[in-house]
Amino acid sequence: MTDGTTHKRLLPKQLPRLLSMVACLLALGCASPPSPLPASGAGTLSAEQSNDVAIHALGLVGTPYRYGGNTPEGGFDCSGLIGYVYGKSAGQATPRTVARMAGAGRPVALSEIRSGDLVIFGASTPSHAGIYVGAGRFVHAPSTGGEVRLDRLDGVYWSRQPTQARRL
Repeated sequence: MTDGTTHKRLLPKQLPRLLSMVACLLALGCASPPSPLPASGAGTLSAEQSNDVAIHALGLVGTPYRYGGNTPEGGFDCSGLIGYVYGKSAGQATPRTVARMAGAGRPVALSEIRSGDLVIFGASTPSHAGIYVGAGRFVHAPSTGGEVRLDRLDGVYWSRQPTQARRL
């Protein structure tokens, strides 16, 4: 459900970049064959569903952060954002905590990451997660007082964090 306010929150200078990324994701989704399903049943999203997850996440950039939040109207924390996007885009439930997300699906090498995969940050006890959207970028709900935003995995802060990827 989109109420139209998400687009109003985007800064005008971010919109062309966001639209360009969405166009690239759509083109990649059309050109990529679906990945084979693993025997374990984990990582069962098709390439199309994974791209839908990424595009939906990009559309929520600018939504306010709220601890425990899991809707666009009420705001999001990082796991609430992931649960909402996966539920609405792929009809898939996700664990509510980052620690449980770290064991969901199957691990993916960062060199093999694709749009829609989860990126999880933290060493022994993961503390933050986001949705990879391609081109080295991910969407996440970072902290109190902030908004859902698009960041780079190779950015100064995130490149220093222990990172894993999971495919649901």
